[in-house]
Amino acid sequence: MSDTVESCVFLQANFVTMMFRAPLFSSLLLGLVPIVLLFSACQADAPANSEFQSARVDGEISNADIIRNPVGEDGSVDTVNVAKMSFPEANYYFGAVDQGAVIEHSFSFVNTGKVPLIITDARATCGCTVPSYPERPIAPGESGVIDVRFDTANKEGQQNKPITLLANTYPNTTEIRLIGNVDLP
Repeated sequence: MSDTVESCVFLQANFVTMMFRAPLFSSLLLGLVPIVLLFSACQADAPANSEFQSARVDGEISNADIIRNPVGEDGSVDTVNVAKMSFPEANYYFGAVDQGAVIEHSFSFVNTGKVPLIITDARATCGCTVPSYPERPIAPGESGVIDVRFDTANKEGQQNKPITLLANTYPNTTEIRLIGNVDLP
């Protein structure tokens, strides 16, 4: 038996013994409510039959209902029950373009994980590269698109533009890239 349950049983037994020593009127008046509260509070601390508890949500599921930490207290990592982004192409090679050209590309992906995928952010290293991502959860097996726009104005030479996606995956970041060469006109 856990320490919490043993403590509750001890307190319950001592409280009931004290109640029998008090006058009948005060026992009923002052003792009935604390006994009910004491017994119900101890039941809330009783250990559950299962190691994992699931929350039932009525109605629409929010993002907070989906997100979970795949790293356990002991440092073990659950890489099975997470969302996973699978890109057929994680790098887009746009070749050689003249300075000032605007490169636009759509990176398609599939959630190959077992839970809905939630992308919370997409970041580029400078303002010349602007990503956009789906803000709704992507169910397992569904696909989505990350659109990226790269303005080559004031750029020259080899360009390698990483876009970092933050999501409920493990690890929590995924990187896609635009790669090519910007020539002076």
